[in-house]
Amino acid sequence: MSNSTLKKIALYTLGAFSGVALSLSVQSYAAGEKKNEALPVQSIRTMAEVYGQIKANYYQDKSDDALIEGAMKGMVAGLDPHSEYMTKKDYADLKESTSGEFGGLGMEVGAEDGFVKVIAPIEDTPAERAGVKSGDFIVKINGVSTRGMTVNEAVKKMRGKPGTDIVLTLSRKDASKPITVKITRAIIKVKSVRHHLLEPGYGYIRISQFQERTVPALNEAAQALVKQNKGPLKGLVLDLRDDPGGLLNGAVGVSAAFLPANATVVSTKGRDGKGGMSLKAVPEDYILSSGKDPLSGLPAELKTIPVTVLINSG
Repeated sequence: MSNSTLKKIALYTLGAFSGVALSLSVQSYAAGEKKNEALPVQSIRTMAEVYGQIKANYYQDKSDDALIEGAMKGMVAGLDPHSEYMTKKDYADLKESTSGEFGGLGMEVGAEDGFVKVIAPIEDTPAERAGVKSGDFIVKINGVSTRGMTVNEAVKKMRGKPGTDIVLTLSRKDASKPITVKITRAIIKVKSVRHHLLEPGYGYIRISQFQERTVPALNEAAQALVKQNKGPLKGLVLDLRDDPGGLLNGAVGVSAAFLPANATVVSTKGRDGKGGMSLKAVPEDYILSSGKDPLSGLPAELKTIPVTVLINSG
């Protein structure tokens, strides 16, 4: 028997033993659970078999950590388009994006039909200036297909050192062929709240994303409008078009600016119908760091005047 064959058998045996150990540990865990909550042991055995085959036969040597992490990512991604398993690095990148400053192209992206979709380009950024539009599908990044790529993976590829170039291939609904754009990365400083007075008595506030500073920035914008108006506002337009979301506490704080105190903003129910998380229009549910209420001094009329909220598909 050749050395390569022996090595292959040894690798497969090692992978199989690892899989068996995994299967046994799962069986042990399942045995301690109620019968109706037991894990599907046969499916776990199948997964262990796949694990063993990869360890033995894949053309590259993959570490155990990489394989297990890949399995967890696939398991969570299979739940719905909005769920994603994050490593510490992934979470650090997410925190960076919600802090309001990062290096990249300047657009919010999501997943749809196996591709990366542009939710909205951020105002006054390289992506917007290059003509990227809400609803575009990013089919290639520097020539590499994004099919099956997670949003996090796509974001990592698009971020980079300011001044460096990246080529995106876009698919647009009303375009007859793919659109190729070359974009130069830059430091993206996202100002999530903008405002101006439409006419005497009526203000306009736009929120482009719910970030760490969005709630105090909303308060500052409202106070500035009242000052500019030289008196209380009579009405307000709140523009949330192309706002892809962001920090839940930020969204709760924005809601709290217009709702009565203690009003329930968002709540969840578990699969058993029992109540889960519940966030209300109270400071402890939207303050992101220790300190005073970011809505302190908010013009009182915001809770009573007519408000028009603008939304779109983004």
